[in-house]
Amino acid sequence: MAKTKVKFVCQECGYESPKWMGKCPGCHTWNRMVEEVERTTKTPAPAVLGSHQSKVERIDEIDISQEPRVKTGSEETDRVLGGGIVPGSLVLVGGDPGIGKSTILLQTSHRLAAQGLKVLYVSGEESVQQIKLRADRLQILSPHLLILSETDFAQIEMQIAAVNPDFLIVDSIQTIFHPAVGTTPGSVGQVRECTGHLLRIAKTHGIATFIVGHVTKEGAIAGPRMLEHMVDAVLYFEGERHHTYRILRAVKNRFGSTNEIGIFEMREEGLVEVGNPSELFLSERSQGAPGSAVVASVEGTRPVLVEIQALVSPTAFGNPRRNANGLDHARVSMIMAVLEKRMGLYVGSQDAYVNVAGGVRLDEPAVDLGVAMAIASSFKETGMSPHDVYIGEIGLAGEIRGVSRIEQRVREARKLGFARCIVPIKNLRGWTPPAGIEVVGVDSIQQAFQIVFRG
Repeated sequence: MAKTKVKFVCQECGYESPKWMGKCPGCHTWNRMVEEVERTTKTPAPAVLGSHQSKVERIDEIDISQEPRVKTGSEETDRVLGGGIVPGSLVLVGGDPGIGKSTILLQTSHRLAAQGLKVLYVSGEESVQQIKLRADRLQILSPHLLILSETDFAQIEMQIAAVNPDFLIVDSIQTIFHPAVGTTPGSVGQVRECTGHLLRIAKTHGIATFIVGHVTKEGAIAGPRMLEHMVDAVLYFEGERHHTYRILRAVKNRFGSTNEIGIFEMREEGLVEVGNPSELFLSERSQGAPGSAVVASVEGTRPVLVEIQALVSPTAFGNPRRNANGLDHARVSMIMAVLEKRMGLYVGSQDAYVNVAGGVRLDEPAVDLGVAMAIASSFKETGMSPHDVYIGEIGLAGEIRGVSRIEQRVREARKLGFARCIVPIKNLRGWTPPAGIEVVGVDSIQQAFQIVFRG
């Protein structure tokens, strides 16, 4: 009989301890130490896929012509992946429950299988009948799409060896367990071990692999942080339950740009690509209402125009409330402090609610000018021109700093029919604005106020 012993493992960082502790010494999180049973004698993992002999190669002699990217058939997905799927890559897809992770991977599998590529879809959460019901609703039917419902990694590995697919999808990694690891599915040891085996299979046999990861209540992918370091790309599937669109965002990509996004709309027939996200986000914009401003943000390589909404009203309590939805709360507080100090707008005693219409998350400072104008417009109860777009970063002295990719932002604004762009004066150097749109340069927030509210 195999001798067993008990250890306590942190589910955040993987720190191991012989006794339980409330606070993990490794990552300093509370109540994440979980008891696990460790076997001193382990069954060796079966090597059903054969061995691979590695060799040292000179970097100038390495041939990459045999590693072309494979198009998924979806322009939005290809954009996020950096132009397509790289053979032998390992991609982690995370998102909230019910957001559509399984749907987008099943549709991607269908498009790949329609090209004659063999795809193995492994589900540890649903039976083959449940997957078939979803496939019928999405009108997915291809003989090259193979379905397997299994949680034992040893059985999955044998099926991979028997099928020899071109692409592998595992949904989800937290439900898979390896029999050689004496812990429960979803634990740090199981997630690390199963992901390590999938990484070896992907790299040695050139099988592009997608794995689905659950997320915690804070929005991070559940399991050890090492999981995100092991994979080649990390994609987050985001969206609000009360909105029909979804955003596929790349936060790590060894083969392309990070922070690239793809926009999809959830319909009855599945996820449909949105070719012009700016038009979608501005479709319900109110014309000339106080507290509304349009900004041009760049997500990865794509310029996106979105509406910033602000509502400023006198507080009924001692401490004014500050609420920022889709923006950094600290950044909004800084902009309000600049407005009060440099422009004399006494917003310190006002409740302020700032929202990015549509539920998009904006992280770049180029939207500062639009946020400031929306707050000032609501405070003054004065509407602004609905044909203006605001671009610029605000400094603590009230100066408007230059931003990157100004040409792309202005072209996107002109394409959607806007008449004027308020941009940093530094960005007017070295290029000629396109015909059909007026580009006005400002060097301070005072000058921007004179143009918008008095011009």
